[in-house]
Amino acid sequence: MALTSAAGLVSLLDDKGPELKAYALKRLDELVDEFWAEISESVSKIEILHEDIGFEHNKLAALLASKVYYHLAEYQDALHFALCAEELFDPNTQSEFVETIVAKCIDKYTELRVARDQMLDSGSSLLRQDSTGDRTWSSGSATYKRLELVVDRMFDRCFEHKQYKQALGIAIETRRLDIFEKALTLAPDREGMLRYAFRVVLTLIDSARLRNRLLRIIVSVFMSRPSPTDAINVCQCLVLIDDPQATADTLERLLLQSAEGAVTAYQIGFDLYENSAQMFLHRVSAALARSAKLSNIFNAIEKEKHKDQKAAPIIEASSAGSTAEATKTTDDQLEKKETQEGEDSAAAETKPTASAAPPVVVEPLSETDKEIKKRVENLMSILSGDKVIELHLQFLIRNNKADLRLLERIREEVRHSVTHNATVLANGIMHCGTTSDQFLRDHLSWLGKAVNWAKFTATATLGVIHRGHEKEALRLMSAYLPKDASGSSGSVYTEGGGLFALGLIHANHGGTMTEYLLNQCKEAIAEPVRHGACLGLGLAAMSTGREDVYDQMKLNLYQDDAVTGEAAAIGIGLVMLGTGSTQAIEDLLGYAKETAHEKIIRGIALGIAMVMYGRAQEADELIDRLAVDNDPILRWSGMATVAMAYCGTGNNKAVQRLLHSAVSDTNDDVRRWAVTALGFVMFKTPEQVPALVSLLTESYHPHLRYGAAMAMGVACAGTALKEATTLLDTLCEGTVPFVRQGALIASAMVLMQQNAVTCPKSVEFREKCLKIIGDRHEDLLAKFGAILACGILDAGGCNMTISLQTRTGNNNMTAAVGLLLFQNFWFWYPLTNFLSLALSPTTLIALNKDLKMPKMQFKSNAKPSTFAYPQPLQPEKEKKREKVETAVLSITAKQRKKEADRKHHKEQQQQQKPKDGEKEEKMDVTMCDISQVSSSHLTFLHVINSVTLLPRTKSRQKRKRKTRNRTFLC
Repeated sequence: MALTSAAGLVSLLDDKGPELKAYALKRLDELVDEFWAEISESVSKIEILHEDIGFEHNKLAALLASKVYYHLAEYQDALHFALCAEELFDPNTQSEFVETIVAKCIDKYTELRVARDQMLDSGSSLLRQDSTGDRTWSSGSATYKRLELVVDRMFDRCFEHKQYKQALGIAIETRRLDIFEKALTLAPDREGMLRYAFRVVLTLIDSARLRNRLLRIIVSVFMSRPSPTDAINVCQCLVLIDDPQATADTLERLLLQSAEGAVTAYQIGFDLYENSAQMFLHRVSAALARSAKLSNIFNAIEKEKHKDQKAAPIIEASSAGSTAEATKTTDDQLEKKETQEGEDSAAAETKPTASAAPPVVVEPLSETDKEIKKRVENLMSILSGDKVIELHLQFLIRNNKADLRLLERIREEVRHSVTHNATVLANGIMHCGTTSDQFLRDHLSWLGKAVNWAKFTATATLGVIHRGHEKEALRLMSAYLPKDASGSSGSVYTEGGGLFALGLIHANHGGTMTEYLLNQCKEAIAEPVRHGACLGLGLAAMSTGREDVYDQMKLNLYQDDAVTGEAAAIGIGLVMLGTGSTQAIEDLLGYAKETAHEKIIRGIALGIAMVMYGRAQEADELIDRLAVDNDPILRWSGMATVAMAYCGTGNNKAVQRLLHSAVSDTNDDVRRWAVTALGFVMFKTPEQVPALVSLLTESYHPHLRYGAAMAMGVACAGTALKEATTLLDTLCEGTVPFVRQGALIASAMVLMQQNAVTCPKSVEFREKCLKIIGDRHEDLLAKFGAILACGILDAGGCNMTISLQTRTGNNNMTAAVGLLLFQNFWFWYPLTNFLSLALSPTTLIALNKDLKMPKMQFKSNAKPSTFAYPQPLQPEKEKKREKVETAVLSITAKQRKKEADRKHHKEQQQQQKPKDGEKEEKMDVTMCDISQVSSSHLTFLHVINSVTLLPRTKSRQKRKRKTRNRTFLC
């Protein structure tokens, strides 16, 4: 007979005999799932039995108490007593109770390990205790050891069942680096497991310290059985760890290994240039130059360099165009000097440490050493960026498909300085990197309409057009650069724009050009020249962290000049990009509190965001501080800092913070930036962004709608996502001009690299832009957006797109910074030129071991129209001029008819006159003989009949009656 109550068994717990108590506990443990409600009333008695050390079955009492608390949903207590049951709690048992407790074990263990790890990160040696304040869960307690034991048993079960990925994931969550390494080592598919671990570490780990520790383990596992293929993955990890010495050692080993290893080293070099900062590349090159095994090779390279320098005069780039002697040279001499400077600059950057080494005696090289020397030279040309820039430049020049007829059409429609400025900017973006300035040369008089800062912007676009053309940069820009220390030889706006253009040409690849721009920054006096020098210097020295450049920028910032200060603050952000420098942050924030210039504070806001690029959790404290500041500019700086610090992470906490500020802040700029920043954080999952901001596109607040448009433009650039284009089409048809402007620009970003086959909507969008440009009743802001959209659609001669991640899937730092600064064209149009930093050539270049492009053919199964360039604008057909019938008024028609009747009557009279010698015929009439009436009377009758057609007045009616009487009287 089945039991209906557990009261009898519960009563046995009060018995003095231990045997009865043990029996009661065993039976209750079997019946607890059915009678837990009754048992729960006596749970205190069960706890007493557990605490009785002398009781033999106290662990069974702990297990029973755990099950009771489990049914009461008191999982914390259930976990505690389950651990106290020790071996009686078997995590391998298949039951709901065990699965729940094991899950709670892992959660609690993760919580404790993460808290402990964070305490270590903050520098504290104290271990975190439980939130209740007791030491139950401290690392030295028995409960903690039992908890760890349960988790270890779970790891063992994963390994037994060959669930290596599950074990690896839990190991990362619980910060168990030993288990992480064990999972990588035991996995049968080692390469696949390493790739999986690498991807997980990059996408899911926010803590920089933990990420670096995990990456070092991956590197150690890779290096345990090294192969040329593994070296590529190893170097990707070393870049993220910021270990240039280990990277140089890997490259050195490959260079000395074999020809195949050298080719792998070249590929690693290309990846390093694409994914790492300037300073890292310089340190790798310097480490290679210091290598003992390659010392003889570098000595031979140094000797050849000295020979080249003796054959041609040496001219320092830093003195070009800035010394007093330069002003006395003729134009031909200046051109020759600058050409030589470009060559010397490229050579110095290819071998950055060679010039510092003293002359040494070089031993003759063997055939093997000569081969290695060639490999080293090839690798150094790749690491310096010269080879990549040269190849991309050739591609863009050869395949330039920019539509000049489109620019002509836009130019003809321009009627305002704003649209004039937009046309010049669109031309720069459309010809980015192509070196084609034909449109500007053909319309010099039209271009001359630009004045003051518009002239500054127009000159800076030359830097966008000649981006990467570094060897000829000084010669090309010589006419626009300062000729003396004061910069007063020409227009200060042109000279400032010229310095800015130099920075755009050498962006993130400054080399010796950094010294030239640093001297110009020191010597400049005029505001526009200093403005351009600060921006150009920041671009050339991007992410180098150079203290001398930082000090000069700070000196310009502290002059409290609005125009110069803004550029200096942006320049500081560019130089200290991604360093997380506490000193730079404190300097910028401190001056933001002192200055009264909003323009400077806006520059500081952008500078702070750039300094914290990629710092993730390290930036949280600063973001919290900025988000509650009284100054709205610093508050939107907090939103921009979230965009940079969590760029591409998709971090939920960052997204929640941005959405909260978007709907709760009282300032329009803060709300706009908060929504725009979502695009930067979520760009690796573009398909999620339209759904995320769809409700914001319907907001009553225009700044939220603008931000939503830009978020989709940033995240979905080049994807042609249907959801994004649909939302943007709706925003383009709005009534607020600046929202339409943002929607047009964002639509162009989304539809880049699309044609009529891949995305038919792109053709409709092009027509829409031309319609807006040609409509004289359209608002200027909408026209500005439409003109800029035309340039973005055909960026780089239809061969470039906006890409925030590299080919290997890492963040593209330069592109992220370029898009961030481009967003501030809202306040300052010259910053539009920073969009060029976000543009990447859409090309796949194949090279052989000599770094030359082989002639090869391949078959594509896709239709040619799939990858065809967009159709250029067709010229309008000249229509034959047709004669248009002139409009005739009714009164005029009547008058003409009257004259025609009169003429016709006269002709009839002439015909009716009898000829000479002929007898006039008579006609019978009813009232009288008409032949007796003279011709004058006939004429009078005709006139009277005609007059009766006109409107009759009283006087005319009287005359009419009299006339009629006279007529019949005759």
